[in-house]
Amino acid sequence: MRSTQVPAGALTVFGLGAALLTASVAIDVHVGDAHVPAWTQEVGWTFAALGLIQLALGVVVLWHRRRHPIGWALVGLGMLWVLDGLAQSYVRLAVAEQDTLPGLTWVMWFLFRFTAVLPLAAAGVLLLFPDGLPRGRWRRAGWASLSLMATGLTLFVVVPSTQDEIDASLAELTPGADTDPTSIEALRPLADEALTVSWVLATAGFVLALVTVMARYRRSRGGERERMRWLAWAVLAMTLLIATSLLVDVAALNAFFLGAALLVGPVAMVVAIVRPDVVSVENLLVRTLVYGGISVVIVAADLLALAIVSATLGDQFGQRQVVLLVLLLAAVLYGPLRLRIEAAVRRLVLGERRDPYDVVANLASTLERTDEDGAQLGAVAEAVAAAFGLSFVQVEVDRSAGERLVASRGDRPGQVRSFPLTYRSRTIGRITVPAHGVRNHLSERDEVLLADVVRQAAAAIRASQLSDELQRSREQLVLAREEERRRIRRDLHDGLGPSLSAVVFRLESARLTLAADPHDADVQLTETREVVQEIIKDVRRLVHDLRPPALDDRGLVGALSQLAEHAEAGPRVSVEASFTGTLPAAVEVAAFRIASEAMNNARRHAHAGTCSVTLWTEDDDLVLEIADDGVGIAADAQSGVGLVSLRERAAELGGSIDLRCPPDGGTTVTARLPLHGRTTA
Repeated sequence: MRSTQVPAGALTVFGLGAALLTASVAIDVHVGDAHVPAWTQEVGWTFAALGLIQLALGVVVLWHRRRHPIGWALVGLGMLWVLDGLAQSYVRLAVAEQDTLPGLTWVMWFLFRFTAVLPLAAAGVLLLFPDGLPRGRWRRAGWASLSLMATGLTLFVVVPSTQDEIDASLAELTPGADTDPTSIEALRPLADEALTVSWVLATAGFVLALVTVMARYRRSRGGERERMRWLAWAVLAMTLLIATSLLVDVAALNAFFLGAALLVGPVAMVVAIVRPDVVSVENLLVRTLVYGGISVVIVAADLLALAIVSATLGDQFGQRQVVLLVLLLAAVLYGPLRLRIEAAVRRLVLGERRDPYDVVANLASTLERTDEDGAQLGAVAEAVAAAFGLSFVQVEVDRSAGERLVASRGDRPGQVRSFPLTYRSRTIGRITVPAHGVRNHLSERDEVLLADVVRQAAAAIRASQLSDELQRSREQLVLAREEERRRIRRDLHDGLGPSLSAVVFRLESARLTLAADPHDADVQLTETREVVQEIIKDVRRLVHDLRPPALDDRGLVGALSQLAEHAEAGPRVSVEASFTGTLPAAVEVAAFRIASEAMNNARRHAHAGTCSVTLWTEDDDLVLEIADDGVGIAADAQSGVGLVSLRERAAELGGSIDLRCPPDGGTTVTARLPLHGRTTA
């Protein structure tokens, strides 16, 4: 959370740093161009200025996040640079005046010995970024790296100096000052070896710190990965700035590039912590690589051309001609190089998303070669990951009967976002991609391209689904027909057949006994009548199972009202309809069965007090809504046999079932059934 007040300690240190910078500037102005040895010619205020900028960056972090470790680390590192610059100016003053100034011994010790702590401090800042030391085993690695560097620094401080010429010059220019107050003379015979060990320890510690930072980057996820991207950009920018400084032979420009290289890391850290979304780090990385690559190629071409011209023409090629040649090469090479390098870098960093036609064409070609749903989903995931350079892609498709088909590529990150797979306004699944990361960042243009890819994939997947559903429907129709025939045969053979045979036997028995015993014949006929009545009930049951007679007698609305009136104890059911005309027979049966099952669920499972059944037509569909005020359905509940049956009945006609549980309770089942062949009254 952003704080509203900068810690007083940080402001105090910043004020002290500003005062020390002023003192450094005053000393350097006073010394001016005085004759001093080469190793003290650099003015100190430039280093102090770099330190004050880092102090200011630390204050900015602490203004936004009062206790953030990077804020305090930058404040400490900045003050160390300010003191280093002031010490440089103070020693230059002492050398220029050849006098032993107050505290000069310890100022020289700080400048020539203790400032070796700067790499240790820089490594510490890297290890703390972005929110403190890493966790787990890499925290131990971080502490180990700092311990190695601290040991190397301590050894460097106590080993006697081996730079005899500089020590002698200092002793001559600053009489009375001890140039090496903390050295242990007993180590002088082993000074070279000890300094080598010191250098090895410090280097090993710094390398271990870099390895720890790299491991932290690879393990980072979500927002932490996004902030670590800024550090990656800073490393790239520092490399380019340092390389440029090595190629520039102008002292002022060289110092500028080196200073920028020292500051780009802290600036990137502050941006990553305070406003990581101020600019797209993805575009920043790409442009840095592009223009850095262009600069390298142009400089190399200039040097090669100058070498060839110099070898050919010698001194005849003047400075003006050199400048014209450099400008000409830059003008000729810049345009083509920028386009080619930018295309290559974007392809490397972002994938193929910059060429929409290739993305869509490759996906279409891939889908043409695959037929099965699973293979198509895998092809879509692979194509999207390759086209957009994404580290993770997951494609999910909802199938009938509550099934879900999933295909993924890569490891799922902590934060993701999903885009719906829709076909003709119907959601058939979703595609999930990472929410953060350079390669995973999607601009508005990328999202438009992804939407086009998703639509194409949805059409292909839906076509495959429809083909599979059609085949399954054919199989189900054949199976249903044969099962229905088997059931009717069984009912006729096992039920009506024996019953009718019994009636024949009873009638024959009554006929034979009618003359001899009329009373007994009457009893047999009475029993036969009861058997016939049971047979009639069985016939009615068979007819009802095929098609409820109430649908023919009273229509769909009347049949549902009758069903509600004759229902067992349960919720109060109301039936309302707002359409006219005759419905197709198949739609009537499906709507009646769906409403009957939903009302039964409201009574048996939801324990509802009221239940409403509403019917209306919309866009050539019959919409049937059954809503109750019961206990609802748990979010993690699996689809039961009843719900699966509802979906199957709707799907048989090309319709759909939507099940919702409103926040205020209850359950709402909405069925949409196409009205093909409907007639109006």
